[in-house]
Amino acid sequence: MTDTHTAPQRSLPLSLLGLGDMGTALARTWLAAGHSLTVWNRTPAKAGALAAEGASVAATAADAVAASALVVVCLLDDASVGVTLDGIDLTGKDLVNLTTGTPAEARARAAWARQRGARYLDGGIMATPTMIGVPEAGGYVFYSGSRALFDSRRAVLEVPTGSRFVGEDPGHAALHDVALLSAMWGMFAGISHAYALIEGEDIAPKDLAPLLSEWLGAMGFFVGNAAERLTSRDFTSGVVSNLAMQVTGSGTMLRTAEEQGVSTELVTPYVDLLRRRLAADPAAHGREDTTGAVLLLKR
Repeated sequence: MTDTHTAPQRSLPLSLLGLGDMGTALARTWLAAGHSLTVWNRTPAKAGALAAEGASVAATAADAVAASALVVVCLLDDASVGVTLDGIDLTGKDLVNLTTGTPAEARARAAWARQRGARYLDGGIMATPTMIGVPEAGGYVFYSGSRALFDSRRAVLEVPTGSRFVGEDPGHAALHDVALLSAMWGMFAGISHAYALIEGEDIAPKDLAPLLSEWLGAMGFFVGNAAERLTSRDFTSGVVSNLAMQVTGSGTMLRTAEEQGVSTELVTPYVDLLRRRLAADPAAHGREDTTGAVLLLKR
């Protein structure tokens, strides 16, 4: 009997549960690559177009799971995964969960899957649906959990987009996902504040845009610099613009916002954090860069 964990990848059937925008994009790439795909969605109408493209449509989630050894889930949230798979036999299945969730949810879901006889891999998709199936778009999926599952199914999983395995702790894919998204949101907040400052002035947003992109790119060094400082706990060596200077300078930034009639709600929390770090020990922390503020965030 053929071992489904080691059989040639293109001969293995694949099941996908969840046909939202992301699920549909994933499905189309697997179909285009010639994979045998069974799909299921709570709203059956969403499967119609995929059926026309060659997908087999399962009447129930249980039928979809039974159809393939490799089962990919891309649903609304972790609760949806639990409800959808409740009571379904997962013995011997490879369950890949691409549903957005927290690290704790991923760890609990991994234990839940193991108790039901399945290997488990959690995924955090770092791409929009339009980036799926477009290698040059640069999207990828963080994966964590069973290394054996990842290694044996990697060729199939990388059909839609790239992959990056980040450890056997099932929660690490979600943690990497949210860490990157958190940095993105912070950047978006800063960009929003910058554009608000010039609103109503004789400065066109399109003229500020290249300057803003160039400046943010130049500040990219801080990412690696902060990583090194957090590892060594040396926050003072080679500092050019120290925390004391940064806190003093923040006053000008806040006053400018006030003059321009712009709320400081997007930047004040960070300024307050830097002030708190400095106030704790002005002599010691004043010579640091701003990385030490990270330590105040950890409860």
